[in-house]
Amino acid sequence: MEAAASEPRLEFGKLEFGCQHYRRRCKIRAPCCGEVFGCRHCHNEATAKNDRHELPRHDVKRVICLVCDTEQPAAKVCSNCGVNMGEYYCDVCKFYDDIVSPLCHLFTLPAKLKNNSFTVMTVASAGGRENYFHCQKCGSCYVNDLRDRHLCVENSMKHQCPICCEYLFDSLRETRILDCGHTMHFECFHEMLQHNQYTCPICYKSAINMTSEWRNLDDEVSATIMPEDYRYKVWIFCNDCHETSEVYFHVLGQKCCNCKSYNTRTTGPPATQSAL
Repeated sequence: MEAAASEPRLEFGKLEFGCQHYRRRCKIRAPCCGEVFGCRHCHNEATAKNDRHELPRHDVKRVICLVCDTEQPAAKVCSNCGVNMGEYYCDVCKFYDDIVSPLCHLFTLPAKLKNNSFTVMTVASAGGRENYFHCQKCGSCYVNDLRDRHLCVENSMKHQCPICCEYLFDSLRETRILDCGHTMHFECFHEMLQHNQYTCPICYKSAINMTSEWRNLDDEVSATIMPEDYRYKVWIFCNDCHETSEVYFHVLGQKCCNCKSYNTRTTGPPATQSAL
């Protein structure tokens, strides 16, 4: 009964407070300058003209409840009036939001269709903290759908988008996690595909499922007979499986003997082969 009675209080003021960037029921005190701001973005914008400095989200230690105006250590529930200062709160990121699928915590990943083709599925989740987890290696909060469906890359969100160079961890735009674990803005990812670029700009691994494209290229290679002078073998390195193999050169591309990908590049023979 006591838990049920406290539930309305936790929800009090939800979506009624916040700044231009987030809906939340608290402000933050910036440890760098001691001033109070709606969020770290408000801080960064306010200091951009004069004493420019940025506030890392993790450095926030104290917040001010917007319902009762009580300053206190960062936590999900106000120690004075008992409201949730954010429907979603991460104690590692010091991130608050009453909209439980905030854009900065919204990710996309490939979704397999019935016909074995692939599309893009937006990962969004309703509810609070129980629907998210903090990946210590990637250094960011992800929805639970990604717990066993992403490849961890050290601090993957703490770098610039490889397309537009905006710092991803502070970005308010939706983010895409590639199969290789690297990240970029969702809209930048689609712009990259529109320019016929299908590999990760960082590691060159295929950014989407290319199985059907490789089948089409198989047919084109079979239909294109190379002249006798060009029928020689080359060593290739596969950007997808990282294996090397020796194959016949073809002007349309060289196919990996291991994973059957055409996302390859010519390379020198392995050290053991060079010594022979």
